[in-house]
Parts: sequence; C-alpha cells; structure tokens
Amino acid sequence: MERKNLSELPLEGFVRLPVVLRVLDIGKTTWWCGVREGKFPKPIKIGTRTARWNVKDIRALIEKYTEEAVNGK
Repeated sequence: MERKNLSELPLEGFVRLPVVLRVLDIGKTTWWCGVREGKFPKPIKIGTRTARWNVKDIRALIEKYTEEAVNGK
C-alpha cells in the first residue's frame, strides 16, 4: 500500500471514502474487502447511506503498514 496525497488527510476529524482511497492509493473493492476482513477500520455511519472514517484510525493504519514495511513483515 503506497501512501500518496497525505496532505489531503486532516490532522483530526472524519473523512469520506474518496479521500481515504486517494491517500492510501488503493481501489474501492480492495478497501471494502479489507474492511470486511478486519484489516482496515470500519466506517462510522452518520446516515442511512453516509459513512465517514475517523482520521485517527486512518493515520494508525498508515503507521501500522509503514512499520511493517520497515520491519519486513
């Protein structure tokens, strides 16, 4: 997973899926598979068809995968 456009990610708050996908540079299908498998954080539902992700969760995910890449896991 390559990180791109990290400047699009605010320091705190919530973001929509398109921002998450751009920052992590992955596709929508890959993202939703990862959510179902528990690899990626689940969304916070704020309406019947509206979801957001906590920026803290996305930053923790980035840190986890960066650490694994550095440590060779």
